[in-house]
Amino acid sequence: MVDKAKIIKAVKMMLEAIGEDPEREGLLETPERIARMYSEIFSGLSESPEEHLSKTFTIEQNDIVLEKDIQFYSMCEHHFLPFYGKVHIAYIPNGKVAGLSKLARTVEVFAKRPQLQERMTSQIANSLMEYLDAKGAVVVVEAEHMCMTMRGIKKPGSKTVTSAARGVFLNDSKLKDEVYKMILI
Repeated sequence: MVDKAKIIKAVKMMLEAIGEDPEREGLLETPERIARMYSEIFSGLSESPEEHLSKTFTIEQNDIVLEKDIQFYSMCEHHFLPFYGKVHIAYIPNGKVAGLSKLARTVEVFAKRPQLQERMTSQIANSLMEYLDAKGAVVVVEAEHMCMTMRGIKKPGSKTVTSAARGVFLNDSKLKDEVYKMILI
């Protein structure tokens, strides 16, 4: 899916544009390394969360399921710098649950794209509703953005927190509060 030849050409041009010599020993293989890296870190562009959330198991109880502290790394689409942190996913099943690794894989689908944290949060919640037919979902994402820590305002350690609630969590603040308490445990 990734056009490595175009990336290699572009990286060489960028190196020249900043005044570097792409033929310098230390940079000689950098364009190829970046092309391979982009194939990996943008692999979510060719994946669908449906692939992961379609494998389910039938259950009798529809109690809250929470998987928290799912680590992720993504690239901010504004500066092409990393942002990283953790995702907490809670949902109320509708007779079926996904394997726990499938929730983490769903996070990866969206994290491995040029991304905005706000959009990623919503995309994960929407996927749970659509592909798991969940009664409700809450997704909370905590992340540090390198565009704020290494450039611009330069505030290392600052975190951005986003959340998305869907289904029964929209109108039941007690239920949503229960999820937030579970995240803090």
